[in-house]
Amino acid sequence: MVQFYYVYVLQSEKDHQLYTGLTIDLKTRFEEHNNGEVSQTQNRRPMKLIYYEACLNQQDAIKRERYLKTTWGKRYIKSRLEGYLKV
Repeated sequence: MVQFYYVYVLQSEKDHQLYTGLTIDLKTRFEEHNNGEVSQTQNRRPMKLIYYEACLNQQDAIKRERYLKTTWGKRYIKSRLEGYLKV
């Protein structure tokens, strides 16, 4: 079975800020965020999953996560989700 590594972006419904992370189990990790089990998003719940990418290689996923956390990466996400984020 192929192992996927997911890079994901969540948006807080409370303050509308974005959070970028990496996991091998997207569904479980999303539930952990919304159950308050992740300290970085605990006070910003509820969270919405607004974007994710799947990578076949862990190093590629780590590299992508780091990029999406940069200024250029944040611009990419805002451009990619322009229609959604304007609503």
